Amino acid sequence: MRGSVERGWGWGRRAPSPLLLLTLLLFAAPFGLLGEETRQVSLEVVPNSLGPPQNLLHIRAVGTNSTLHYVWSSLGPLAVVLVATNTPHSTLSVNWSHLLSPEPDGGLMVLPKDSIQFSSALVFTRLLEFDSTNVSDTAAEPPGRPYPPYSLADFSWNNITDSLDPVTLSATFQGHPMNDPTRTFANGSLAFRVQAFSRSSRPAQPPRLLHTADTCQLEVALVGASPRGNRSLFGLEVATLGQGPDCPSMQEQHSIDDEYAPAVFQLDQLLWGSLPSGFAQWRPVAYSQKQGDRASALPCHASPLHPALAYTLPQSPIVRAFFGSQNNFCAFNLTFGASTGPGYWDQHYLSWSALLGVGFPPVDGLSPLVLGIMAVALGAPGLMLLGGGLVLLLRHKKYSEYQSIN
Repeated sequence: MRGSVERGWGWGRRAPSPLLLLTLLLFAAPFGLLGEETRQVSLEVVPNSLGPPQNLLHIRAVGTNSTLHYVWSSLGPLAVVLVATNTPHSTLSVNWSHLLSPEPDGGLMVLPKDSIQFSSALVFTRLLEFDSTNVSDTAAEPPGRPYPPYSLADFSWNNITDSLDPVTLSATFQGHPMNDPTRTFANGSLAFRVQAFSRSSRPAQPPRLLHTADTCQLEVALVGASPRGNRSLFGLEVATLGQGPDCPSMQEQHSIDDEYAPAVFQLDQLLWGSLPSGFAQWRPVAYSQKQGDRASALPCHASPLHPALAYTLPQSPIVRAFFGSQNNFCAFNLTFGASTGPGYWDQHYLSWSALLGVGFPPVDGLSPLVLGIMAVALGAPGLMLLGGGLVLLLRHKKYSEYQSIN
């Protein structure tokens, strides 16, 4: 049976070369998912034609043959709808009367509909907090006794227009609970800073994720909020839409290079399908200080994805408006820190970064420092052999030139 399949493909006994497989994969991929070196990026807070401003941020990244749409909103819990099309002319259409109604289906569309190659969403539903005082197992799940979570659907958010920066292509959603009887957030906030890119680069601050024109970066920062315990660990509950009956997959990539994020040799990825497709990517590290150095690094643990009933999650109007009443939600938790070592309790600060994009996730090559070390390590034996050979040659020449006086 297997032999007949191979002959049917015309490969015979020889396996296809990696180059051939890559070529086939690229030609089979939709044009909107192949990725582009540069894009024309614009940020717009979509105006509400029916009343006061609403936090609806549209990032549009236009390439030669495709467009990426990131629609971020704090209507309900903070969420993003990601759409990739195979035309540079696709547009976002918002029906505010539908979007702000109890039944927002159809209130958000990307047109033309038949140009859409990929679409999904991420919803940040709850801020989690655990008491890790008596937990000795750093891999425990959950990492301690849970406190009642903060629903991000019940947060009050800043006016996103005030933080819009067209130079850095960024904007920040900053919020706190509307009902805060214990004044936990009296001097604190939870912020989501989003940033788009027109080309490939790498930020100066750890974890220095390599971004491309096909990605958007998210930085989450919890600052100044009073923990409910002496050794509180914080986390995020994240929900997403599956591309079918199954949940997206979670993958780990490992490297020998940690120059960009010291002591972190791993990269985690959430993949919505076989590549090229949508993805989220992050290093499993958070930081308890703003400068983000090795001394303030905290482990970041992602739980396995599991199906979640839509009615158990805080609902996002933009997700419902774009996808309708789909119920193939999956959820997972991100937890930051451990019961020992540095933690949020040090300076009441916590930050974590991730990339969201479409196509092939960025892949870190070896850094110049590691390449230099490898060159020295591999080149030193060769230089020693060469040097030894030259010494022997010169000594042989010296002896051959010596003539006896007898």
